[in-house]
Amino acid sequence: MNFSKNLLHNYSFHKKSLKNRLIMPPMATEKSGDDGNLSKGIIDYYEEKSASGYISLIIIEHSYISNEGKASKNQLSIADDNMIDSLKALSQTIQKNGSKAVMQINHAGSASKQEVTGEKPVGPSAIAHPGREFIPHELSKEEIKEIVNKFKDAAIRVKKAGFDGVEIHSAHGYLLSQFFSPLTNKREDEYGGDVKSRIKIHLEIIDEVRKAVGDDFLVLLRLGASDYTEGGVTLKDSLLASKEFEKAGIDILDISGGFNGYSVEDKFKQGYFSELTRSIKGKVDIPVILTGGITNANAANELLESDKADLIGIGRAILKDSNWAKDAIESLK
Repeated sequence: MNFSKNLLHNYSFHKKSLKNRLIMPPMATEKSGDDGNLSKGIIDYYEEKSASGYISLIIIEHSYISNEGKASKNQLSIADDNMIDSLKALSQTIQKNGSKAVMQINHAGSASKQEVTGEKPVGPSAIAHPGREFIPHELSKEEIKEIVNKFKDAAIRVKKAGFDGVEIHSAHGYLLSQFFSPLTNKREDEYGGDVKSRIKIHLEIIDEVRKAVGDDFLVLLRLGASDYTEGGVTLKDSLLASKEFEKAGIDILDISGGFNGYSVEDKFKQGYFSELTRSIKGKVDIPVILTGGITNANAANELLESDKADLIGIGRAILKDSNWAKDAIESLK
């Protein structure tokens, strides 16, 4: 491990290295075509965000692994082998500017909309997604296996498209977040019940993805580490789950919210998920990414120095100002 706790210093872990501790987390652009194809708008967006060369790793927006798991009309697709060649242009755009490129893969589950997918939404249980009225189709064990394979196939496509890694999305109330949360997982089989049962699908996906992409390919997991809702996911759940994800082969944990998404009580605090990341970082030996309202380079350094995280994700600030990374890093030199 590299214990130099400064945003601009390189960071080494498990025979891998990042040139600094600054990460650009995934943010949906909804710039793809209706069929999920890569557009010039997406290429131009990531060209602009990576152009400074100051971001060590860019995690691109969540991309759907199958049609029934599509979250929105203009979401990017990784659901078909036909996407591989065009996505090479995206990975190369980011990499030529000096950043590692990671693609986030996702299934929306009961957060999908039938008017977008043409199919009835699915979920771990026949329980409505919070904030929505319809009841999803409860996945059978056979259908769960199919989804596990779709995550694996999507990860293979990500690697073939030239990316440096893949991130499995289990946050923000999407399918894997739905399995993890007691709010929506009321199953009575091996995929429901205690924490280890509720993450059984995660562990199966991680195992299949890791076997498919090999040990040298980065595999990240974005974890909704708390629902901030009574009866939902707690930090205690996530401490146990994080250790299991590490044992299963995850390289980096990217911490965010569950069903609450980015809605937290102290949303103006720099690094408002820092109490989650601090606790999780104390339980695992893999890097932990902290995101959440960080807009100041000195604040990012303070979070690193106080052991709140290993890596810092800056989203909205970079979204608003493509020169943020350059200005922040240079201010620390």
